[in-house]
Amino acid sequence: MNIQALMKQAQAMQKNLMNSKKKIEMMTFEGISELVTVKMNGKREVISVKIKQDASLNQEDFEILEDMIMIAMNDALKKVDKEINDKLGSQAGSLESFL
Repeated sequence: MNIQALMKQAQAMQKNLMNSKKKIEMMTFEGISELVTVKMNGKREVISVKIKQDASLNQEDFEILEDMIMIAMNDALKKVDKEINDKLGSQAGSLESFL
Protein backbone atom coordinates (compact mmCIF):
# COMPACT_ATOMS: atom_id res chain seq x y z
CA MET A 1 0.00 0.00 0.00
CA ASN A 2 1.45 3.36 -0.93
CA ILE A 3 1.39 6.55 1.10
CA GLN A 4 -1.21 8.28 -1.06
CA ALA A 5 -3.67 5.41 -0.69
CA LEU A 6 -3.05 5.34 3.05
CA MET A 7 -3.67 9.09 3.33
CA LYS A 8 -6.87 8.80 1.29
CA GLN A 9 -8.08 6.01 3.56
CA ALA A 10 -7.26 8.06 6.66
CA GLN A 11 -9.18 11.05 5.27
CA ALA A 12 -12.20 8.85 4.52
CA MET A 13 -12.10 7.47 8.07
CA GLN A 14 -11.90 11.00 9.48
CA LYS A 15 -14.87 12.10 7.36
CA ASN A 16 -16.91 9.11 8.56
CA LEU A 17 -16.02 9.87 12.18
CA MET A 18 -17.03 13.52 11.79
CA ASN A 19 -20.35 12.55 10.18
CA SER A 20 -21.04 10.13 13.02
CA LYS A 21 -20.12 12.79 15.57
CA LYS A 22 -22.58 15.27 14.00
CA LYS A 23 -25.37 12.67 14.08
CA ILE A 24 -24.68 11.92 17.75
CA GLU A 25 -24.62 15.63 18.62
CA MET A 26 -28.14 15.98 17.23
CA MET A 27 -29.48 13.11 19.33
CA THR A 28 -31.14 13.39 22.74
CA PHE A 29 -30.31 10.96 25.53
CA GLU A 30 -32.47 10.45 28.60
CA GLY A 31 -31.35 9.24 32.01
CA ILE A 32 -34.08 8.15 34.41
CA SER A 33 -34.04 7.42 38.12
CA GLU A 34 -36.89 6.98 40.55
CA LEU A 35 -37.38 10.73 41.09
CA VAL A 36 -35.37 12.50 38.39
CA THR A 37 -35.26 12.48 34.57
CA VAL A 38 -32.33 14.17 32.82
CA LYS A 39 -32.12 14.88 29.08
CA MET A 40 -28.75 15.50 27.46
CA ASN A 41 -27.74 16.19 23.90
CA GLY A 42 -24.92 14.43 22.10
CA LYS A 43 -22.61 17.33 22.95
CA ARG A 44 -22.83 16.19 26.58
CA GLU A 45 -24.87 19.28 27.54
CA VAL A 46 -27.78 18.89 29.94
CA ILE A 47 -30.87 20.28 28.23
CA SER A 48 -33.51 19.49 30.85
CA VAL A 49 -34.03 18.11 34.33
CA LYS A 50 -37.43 16.99 35.59
CA ILE A 51 -38.22 16.01 39.15
CA LYS A 52 -41.33 14.02 39.99
CA GLN A 53 -43.88 16.02 41.89
CA ASP A 54 -43.68 15.92 45.68
CA ALA A 55 -46.43 17.33 47.90
CA SER A 56 -43.89 19.14 50.10
CA LEU A 57 -42.56 21.37 47.28
CA ASN A 58 -44.45 23.95 45.24
CA GLN A 59 -44.06 24.36 41.45
CA GLU A 60 -41.65 27.30 41.71
CA ASP A 61 -39.40 25.28 44.06
CA PHE A 62 -39.32 22.45 41.50
CA GLU A 63 -38.34 24.76 38.65
CA ILE A 64 -35.54 26.36 40.68
CA LEU A 65 -34.27 22.94 41.79
CA GLU A 66 -34.35 21.60 38.22
CA ASP A 67 -32.37 24.60 36.95
CA MET A 68 -29.83 24.26 39.76
CA ILE A 69 -29.31 20.55 38.99
CA MET A 70 -28.87 21.30 35.28
CA ILE A 71 -26.27 24.00 36.01
CA ALA A 72 -24.38 21.74 38.44
CA MET A 73 -24.34 18.83 36.00
CA ASN A 74 -23.05 20.98 33.15
CA ASP A 75 -20.38 22.40 35.46
CA ALA A 76 -19.28 18.88 36.43
CA LEU A 77 -19.09 17.83 32.76
CA LYS A 78 -16.92 20.88 31.99
CA LYS A 79 -14.58 19.89 34.82
CA VAL A 80 -14.33 16.37 33.39
CA ASP A 81 -13.40 17.83 29.99
CA LYS A 82 -10.80 20.11 31.63
CA GLU A 83 -9.27 17.19 33.52
CA ILE A 84 -9.07 15.12 30.33
CA ASN A 85 -7.37 18.06 28.61
CA ASP A 86 -4.96 18.60 31.53
CA LYS A 87 -3.99 14.93 31.77
CA LEU A 88 -3.81 14.10 28.07
CA GLY A 89 -2.48 17.42 26.83
CA SER A 90 -2.30 17.74 23.08
CA GLN A 91 -3.75 14.27 22.61
CA ALA A 92 -7.00 15.38 24.25
CA GLY A 93 -7.90 17.70 21.39
CA SER A 94 -8.18 14.88 18.92
CA LEU A 95 -9.87 12.63 21.49
CA GLU A 96 -12.47 15.24 22.51
CA SER A 97 -13.36 15.92 18.91
CA PHE A 98 -14.67 12.37 18.73
CA LEU A 99 -16.45 12.36 22.12
